[in-house]
Amino acid sequence: MHSANAQAASTASITALVLAGGQSSRMGQDKALIPIQGVPLLRRVYDVASQCSSAVWVITPWPERYRPLLPPCHWVQEVPLPGETKPHGPLVGFAQGLAQAETEWVLLLACDLPRLQAPVLQAWAQNLSPGNLAVVPHEKQGWQPLCGFYHRDSYPALCNFLAQGGRSFQVWLEEIQAKPLPPLSSIAGADPDMLLNCNLPEDLARAEQ
Repeated sequence: MHSANAQAASTASITALVLAGGQSSRMGQDKALIPIQGVPLLRRVYDVASQCSSAVWVITPWPERYRPLLPPCHWVQEVPLPGETKPHGPLVGFAQGLAQAETEWVLLLACDLPRLQAPVLQAWAQNLSPGNLAVVPHEKQGWQPLCGFYHRDSYPALCNFLAQGGRSFQVWLEEIQAKPLPPLSSIAGADPDMLLNCNLPEDLARAEQ
């Protein structure tokens, strides 16, 4: 009973932000639209996100392209920063979504995570405490920021970082002293490939397994 109440409380205080603004240049086609086991990647991520949050917001420059894929949800129109026109990376899109979130925490997810597991994200959500600005998976290659939790109080630090020209999630997370989430190997039933990103055509075969 206590566990169920804790999960409900944490879910109610989380908004899921799904980033769907990448250029998909390495894939050669729009990753968000690629079907995995018959379901477009963006819809797969949305369905998991909806189990782990009180609301799902999709951040994208192209809401009309993706709106037919999803049930009614919130949309954040991603736009370039003043004076910029080139692709600016996920940190800027995240900042534009975080600016509008009303919950204490946000769960940030890339749209190209085909092996996401809601129970793992729900277990990770039990590690959130107000003393942390970001609680994010960390692996040998570094932080995995596009499947992590961010406190709304991180927004001023993020705006300051962007104003100074920063665009690297890795650098920003080090600056704000992000807390690592428990490794996937410590969570019963977790898929060791849960953080697989579909960046290349050969990643699709692994995603289908």
